[in-house]
Amino acid sequence: MPANNVKHRMANTREYNRWSGIKQRCFYQKHNRYKWYGGRGVTMHAPWVHDFACYWADVLAEIGPCPEGMSIDRINNDGNYEPGNIRWASSRQQRLNRK
Repeated sequence: MPANNVKHRMANTREYNRWSGIKQRCFYQKHNRYKWYGGRGVTMHAPWVHDFACYWADVLAEIGPCPEGMSIDRINNDGNYEPGNIRWASSRQQRLNRK
């Protein structure tokens, strides 16, 4: 099996889409929200950048599966997406956690 084949079988899941969204906001300069993330220095924990399975294992170990109606958020809005700085938050909590 080539190294670039997806091995986690989660490519069409909400979890994978969240991971992909984080990467886009942090690294893709043409993303419409890049200026509020990567553009101001917010990045992603290096082992997670190219390894969804590593990201998802760490998320599950640290904060568990995503409750209904929540999405991933950074506790410290100026910090990165990394262990110790992530939580599940409602859209209201996320709106309050801004600069």
